[in-house]
Amino acid sequence: MVDSQALQLVSKAAKVHNSISKYLSGYLQNKGFIGATPSALNFLSALECGENYGSQIARSLDVSRQMVAKSVKEMCSLGYLEQKTGHGKQKVIVFTELGEQLMAEARLCLSGLDKLFCEQMAPHAVDSTIANLEQIQLSIEFLAGSKC
Repeated sequence: MVDSQALQLVSKAAKVHNSISKYLSGYLQNKGFIGATPSALNFLSALECGENYGSQIARSLDVSRQMVAKSVKEMCSLGYLEQKTGHGKQKVIVFTELGEQLMAEARLCLSGLDKLFCEQMAPHAVDSTIANLEQIQLSIEFLAGSKC
């Protein structure tokens, strides 16, 4: 089968995602943040700085509420999140001080990657790539919506 551009795009995007996730995870673990795996970081990146709710996180990540509950429990045991009493039966999920430190270190690491990209690539190349990816996503969503 001849590789389509769409297939190549999916493959390269996945490789970039995996490379950045592994790099960030290794950086954070070297800084002493235990359990800062790529999947844990993906989960934590879906949370807001303030209050979060399991149903909101589940929608954002397109996973079940049970998966969110399991991940929250794990992140609480590592000291990155805590659950507080919320409205009704819902618990409020917030970052702990350690969790905020983890996310600050992650932003610092990503800022270093941004600087590296700017040094190694043509001016605005990353911005153009991001804009092109957004347009591709919108096109695919439009196509998917029109076929329903």
